[in-house]
Amino acid sequence: MTTSDRGTRVSVPPPADQPPRLSPLIAVPARVVALLVVVPLRLIWEAVVAVGGFVYRYLLAPVGRFLYRYLLRPIGWLLHRVVWLPLTWLFRYLIWVPLVWLLRYLVWIPLTWVVRYLIWVPLDWLARLLAPAGPVLARWLDALWRVLADAVGYAWRAAGWLLRGIYLVLFRPIGLVLAWTWRHTVVPVARGVRAVWRATVVPVARWVNRAVLGPVRAVTREILAALGLRG
Repeated sequence: MTTSDRGTRVSVPPPADQPPRLSPLIAVPARVVALLVVVPLRLIWEAVVAVGGFVYRYLLAPVGRFLYRYLLRPIGWLLHRVVWLPLTWLFRYLIWVPLVWLLRYLVWIPLTWVVRYLIWVPLDWLARLLAPAGPVLARWLDALWRVLADAVGYAWRAAGWLLRGIYLVLFRPIGLVLAWTWRHTVVPVARGVRAVWRATVVPVARWVNRAVLGPVRAVTREILAALGLRG
């Protein structure tokens, strides 16, 4: 506080880094909540972290290294030498090699013989036999292809007309009705819910954060700083 020449007192604003003073109606409940709930939980958490670090550093980590070095690694080496390698050898020479031999001599070679002498050779012979009639067959095939292409084109256009008619008669009116219903029912309801939310829940949440949670956090920081638990 400073005094002017006329004796009037002029208030000096507090520094910027100094936290604002809380009202007693808010500070007292906030201190009670912080002392009864937040601080004990923080102390329990600090104790759990300290005990957990001690247990891990001096018990779990040495035991884990001992078990890995003298138990798990020898067991892994033993399983690799005694189980894995024999199993791979048995699978290779008792299953894979005989299976490949059977597939080669009982499936692949007979299948290639059948394809070559019962399919390819007769087709080649038939192609050579019909070679003189090639131009006639080509004209017939061209005419058949034209007929099939025209039939497919007509069927495609008819399917397009049918689908367009179904869309115009059935799906487009349904879409228009759904769009109108959405625009005149769901959208106004959603806007109303948003307006009610902004008018009720948002102010209450801001007031709770400003009048309750903020003071509790501030008092908790003060108490933790006084106890030396906050840097």
